[in-house]
Order: sequence, then C-alpha cells, then structure tokens
Amino acid sequence: MTTTIDTLTARAAVHAGSGQEMTLHQVEVAVPGPGQVRVRLRASGVCGSDRHVLDGDWTLPSPTIMGHEGAGVVESVGPGVTELQAGDHVVLTWFYPCLSCSACREGRSWVCTGSRSEECLLPDGTTPLSMDGQAVYPYLAVGSMAEYAVVPVQAAVRIPADVPFDVAALIGCSVATGVGAVVNDAEVKPGRSAVVIGSGGVGLCIVMGLRLAGAEPIIAVDVNDASLELAQGFGATHAINSSGRTTEDVAREIRELTDGGADYAFEAIGRVETIQQMPPFLTRGGTAVVVGLPPQDRPVALDLLAFAENGQRLLGSNYGSTVPARDFPLLARLYRSGRLPIDQLITRRRPLDEVNEAFEDMRAGARGRTVVLHE
Repeated sequence: MTTTIDTLTARAAVHAGSGQEMTLHQVEVAVPGPGQVRVRLRASGVCGSDRHVLDGDWTLPSPTIMGHEGAGVVESVGPGVTELQAGDHVVLTWFYPCLSCSACREGRSWVCTGSRSEECLLPDGTTPLSMDGQAVYPYLAVGSMAEYAVVPVQAAVRIPADVPFDVAALIGCSVATGVGAVVNDAEVKPGRSAVVIGSGGVGLCIVMGLRLAGAEPIIAVDVNDASLELAQGFGATHAINSSGRTTEDVAREIRELTDGGADYAFEAIGRVETIQQMPPFLTRGGTAVVVGLPPQDRPVALDLLAFAENGQRLLGSNYGSTVPARDFPLLARLYRSGRLPIDQLITRRRPLDEVNEAFEDMRAGARGRTVVLHE
C-alpha cells in the first residue's frame, strides 16, 4: 500500500464480470468527500450473495470489487462528518439509507427508495474506486474484499472496539438478516414452532434468532448431516436430512414434531425448489418467510388457492428489516453478553490471497462461515 496526496492504492479482489474467479489488483481509493468516510477494512464475510454474482445468477456493473460484509477502522472522514472520527471501529451496511425518502422518514430504512447501493454507487452517483483510469464498482457500495472502502457516513455504524472484526463483519449481513427475519419480519413469539430450510450461514443465524425469541421446537432441514449437527449446536431442537426424500415425506415428519405443522417456515438457501416446499410444512395460519435470494428471473410456483384457504402468509424478508444504526449495536451487545454466539459461526479464516478458494469452499458445501481477513 502506498499513499499519495489525494488517494490510496490498495489491494482488492476484482471480478471482471465473467467467469467465477476474481483477480487481485491494486486499485485507487479516493479521499472521502462530503458526508463520507474512508475505512481501513479488517475483515470481510464470504456470503452467498457474492457467489450469486460470481456464478452469473445476478448481473452488476463491472469490474466489481466483491464483498459486502465488512468491518474495520475509520481512517479518515470527509467534510461535514461529525458522527464518526478516525479510529472508530465500524460495521458497514450493504444497503445505506438515503435518510430523506418517505420510508426513511418513517423509520423503515430497509425499503429505502433513494439508496443507490444496489447500483454499487455512492449517493452522488459516483464510485470512489478506479484502476488504470477506469471506474471500479464496490459491490453494493461496500466492496469489502479490499483493504479500503469509502462509504457514506450512514453506511458505517460504530460498535465497541472489543468486538472482533470477523464477528463484526458478519453482523453487517448474515446475522442481521437471519436474526432480523425472525425478530423484525416474522415477529416470532415464545413457544411458536419453526422450520428452517438450509443450515448455511444465514440459516444458522435464523436458528440463533429463533432460540433468542424462545421458539419451540426449532427444526433444521438440510441435506448435509454435518450442517445439521452445527444447527443443533446453535439451538435447533430437531434435525431432518431431506436428501433423497419427497416434500410430503419431510412434511409428514414435521407435522409429527409440531402437532400438525409449523407456525413458521424460513427458507435460507434461495432455491426455487426449497421455497416451494414451505407451504406443506406449515400449519393452517402459518407463515412462510423467504430469506434466501434466488437467481434472477426464476419464478416460483405456489398454490395460492391453498394458501388462501389455509389462511397462510408469505413474507419476503429484505435484510431482516434491519435499521443498521439501531440493530448493529444491539447485535454486538447480544454477542458480548453471550446470547448470540456469532464467533462460533466462523469455521474458517482465509487471507485475501485465498479469496477464490473461500468461494470454492462454499460451493463444496463447507459448514458455517468463512471470513477473509485483511492483515
């Protein structure tokens, strides 16, 4: 890393827009402008949303610096920034709110209509990154698989300095998404039964959220025994391996465990086939919650007549209805108190040089979460 008067150059994992692999490059990182902060990143989660981009399921502007679960230390602040200062430890949010649209004014920043994060742009429509004179786009306006990021101040949330960076990074997406789906979206009450389809990173966070909410029983469904064992360690009371089994067969077992069907079913994979499984797993009046994100242009077939006749609900969970400024510090406190064992989600840590191997781990069905650490 070298420093100039106006910019930093930093290593970053860049995706050219085709193929599954990234390459490491030196990119130029601008000084923070008005209302912006520059963050020295220390950790980045390896998330399925990034894999969707790498595998061609979703299209984005390119070249793209991947990563959207990031945590680090504020290095400098732009004009007008008073909320943060150099040295603060922060978690980055991948969906920064504009703070001025009607949704933001109502406190529903997760459905902000003015954010440009999904365009991989800052609020002024620019990107702070470049390479050989060409614009480079930080994924979801974060780009955490780089040594530095420049984000609007509302995208950086201060947390206590004793929260490890790898734990903090996961708070920024998978933990907020999973726990928020339970607490904010579904509003699960104590004693209600729940099924979680998929025991990957987000699925495990849903299990943690259900345990926090007092759900009973909590049934994990997956095709991998090792992942199911991990889910039980986080609070699942029952585990069902669905490999080679029909939906009705699994539904029958769920009905036996829940006295007629679950009150809630959460899909945490993002596959059309598993989203379609949720209604048969539910009791009358139950709620299906779509948390996993499927590929673009893949419609899901549901029997809406049966949905209506059974009085069931279908919820789409976007970021767990997270308000970062409110929820990130709360999740950090729950971790510090021992009520959210986020550190136990992390089963592997890799340096930035091994970022492609980290995604191969995911494609191969690795348990838990991998975190890329920036030295």
